[in-house]
Amino acid sequence: MEIIIFIIVVIVFVLLNKDYHKQDFKHININVKQKLQGDLKEHEAGLLIALMAKVAKADGNVCELEAELLSNIFTDISLVFENDKEIREELKKVYSQEKESFENTIEISKKYFKLTKNDYKKRSMVMQYLLNLAFIDGEFSKAEYMIIEDIANAIEIKRADLENIIAQFEAYVNNKKNQAKMDLAKAYEILEISQTASDEEIKKQYRKLVKQYHPDVITGQGANQETIDKATNKLQEINEAYEIIKTKKGA
Repeated sequence: MEIIIFIIVVIVFVLLNKDYHKQDFKHININVKQKLQGDLKEHEAGLLIALMAKVAKADGNVCELEAELLSNIFTDISLVFENDKEIREELKKVYSQEKESFENTIEISKKYFKLTKNDYKKRSMVMQYLLNLAFIDGEFSKAEYMIIEDIANAIEIKRADLENIIAQFEAYVNNKKNQAKMDLAKAYEILEISQTASDEEIKKQYRKLVKQYHPDVITGQGANQETIDKATNKLQEINEAYEIIKTKKGA
């Protein structure tokens, strides 16, 4: 599944950098290469990764898309530092450590709030980013909701704003699910077969339609170019429909 909204990492970090002075070593600075001073866990970069770890592991597992997104995040954040390769490894360590327990979630959130207390918009964007991570697998579990709610409260996100952001993600995910269902129904319609048909029946029907609309067969029947073109387009639809059904059925 493609990442749900989805928020471009670069844009997020531009917003995260907004209105902070270059000399403030605790904040992400994407304009110049930054030298880490102090503990990465107390830096905004480390705190963000820690919060992401809590959300990513809230439902008990990290899907492939989450893993890919997190890998990109490690790279993107580390690139703002002079020793980016070393920082990337350190960020991964922070993530690994913080995903093991939820006990310090409020503490980390409050540290993040202290660094960003004058920028509500920035914190709202972070909530959107965390929710993007939570919804990336197409589901939003109760455990994920609880972690998101704890973080939102600790960084003082207004309840109405949080509910609005969640509603937007839920609407997007539901729309994608409904679209997928409609696509599958359409695929069966194109193959002119029931959704209850067996795999063998589907394959048999697919072969029948391929033979019926194959351009070589149509040409051999003495059809004109317009008819041949229509058959070619129809065959493409048939192939696409068959692939959709195969994917859905795991064939």
